[in-house]
Amino acid sequence: MFHIRVIKTGSGALAVQVVYYHNRKRVIFKHIGSGQTEEEILVLKLVAQDLINKFVPTLPFSEQPKFGNLLYLDQSEFLGVYYLFIHEVLCELISKIGFDKICKRMLIDLVVMRIVEPASKMRSIELLDTYFGIKHRRQSYYKSAPHWLNLKSEIENIVVDFAKHNYEFNYDLLFYDVTTLYFETFEEDELRKNGFSKDNKSQQPQILVALMVSKEGFPIAYEIFPGNTFEGHTIIPTVQNFIYKHNVTEFTVVADAAMISSENIKELLHNKINYIVGARLGNLSNDLINTIDKNITRQDAHSIRLKTENGYLICSYSSKRYRKDKYEMEKQIQKAQSIIENPSKSKKVKFAKSSGNKYELNEALIQKTQKLLGIKGYYTNLKENIASNQTIMERYHELYKIEQAFRISKNDLQTRPIFHFKEEPIKLHILICFMALVLSKHIELSTGDSIKKFITECKKVTDARIINKITNKNLMIRTKFNEQIINYIHLLNLSH
Repeated sequence: MFHIRVIKTGSGALAVQVVYYHNRKRVIFKHIGSGQTEEEILVLKLVAQDLINKFVPTLPFSEQPKFGNLLYLDQSEFLGVYYLFIHEVLCELISKIGFDKICKRMLIDLVVMRIVEPASKMRSIELLDTYFGIKHRRQSYYKSAPHWLNLKSEIENIVVDFAKHNYEFNYDLLFYDVTTLYFETFEEDELRKNGFSKDNKSQQPQILVALMVSKEGFPIAYEIFPGNTFEGHTIIPTVQNFIYKHNVTEFTVVADAAMISSENIKELLHNKINYIVGARLGNLSNDLINTIDKNITRQDAHSIRLKTENGYLICSYSSKRYRKDKYEMEKQIQKAQSIIENPSKSKKVKFAKSSGNKYELNEALIQKTQKLLGIKGYYTNLKENIASNQTIMERYHELYKIEQAFRISKNDLQTRPIFHFKEEPIKLHILICFMALVLSKHIELSTGDSIKKFITECKKVTDARIINKITNKNLMIRTKFNEQIINYIHLLNLSH
């Protein structure tokens, strides 16, 4: 049986102990603490009595105390907080997607960290310990990382299967675009090449990343090209590889005007790939521009369809686009006139042309531009009875979804700049970012909130780490879920 014992210490304080007697000898079971005042001694006695009340003997000879939820702050120490909730949520979603079937724990944790706080791989390993108390050895990363690159094809298969079951993806429509990712270096190699940069970093080597997304904007597949590759040369090999891999029979790709060329059109048709791409009307022949000018009705929502060498050319008119185009044209004409009046400050502008040592307005180009004000063009090989003009235009305008995916990748996941210098780490970096993008986009589509807001809200759920000095055990106390978190749990169908 336990007893509470109070004795005087050498310093004059009173010590409170829990003791029991064995073979006529007193044994100190637990030293509760020391105090100077009656109030302090009373609190220590309450702690001692709580310990005795929770005591449960276990047979045959051992005795163990069972502690309740009573926590005495003056006998506890706050160690900090973890953010285990966000890790649990992201790992459960990763499991729903299916990445956990083929990916090791460290790779999954690096994907989680790419979403929570993007950093280098070594820094991410440190942050995993800081945020979640998860420890990984750097040596394990260097040993495992080269094998992860072989997972690209399997990961894309998992993503496609997930899209089929959750977004009714059936290969019929894919949106395609490319972006550039630059490096914090000025040295080129076989993969990292200087080229046209969409980040205005033309002096630094880069790579080209092609991405395909579903009509919802959900990432499906990606490819990597050397940085000096012309983006129009990427669409055919990327699409062909995807079709061959998944044995696709009916396929339509949507891409912007930069992807179109006579050669690409021939390749797409040869491979029986349907296409919807933007048309650069300014590059059309004068005869075709005159045909558009004569036939189009300049009223909102009106469109025409013309047969050309690049397929059907669909042109639509918008009064809003007309006002914008007209404003831009007038601004460019003013710049041209300024150059004509001040030739010493001459620089290349759209509507000015040189005539000997003088500059003059390019009247022919102005007239050509005026005929196209407010008109947008699209190429497709789909006949009107299969896809109407309105359907073609609606599909093309959904290209903004792939731009959103690139923004998430570049800004929220901080895909660039890239600090790696060898091909394998570069490809692994893109693989991790792709997996994080898949997870982020699924969260956005399910919740209706940006991934940035989602992470901010989930970080509000923290786990306080407290050590009970009486039992020497660590305790976790989690904050209560607010309405937003409860809503997320419902929308994402989580087990919490």
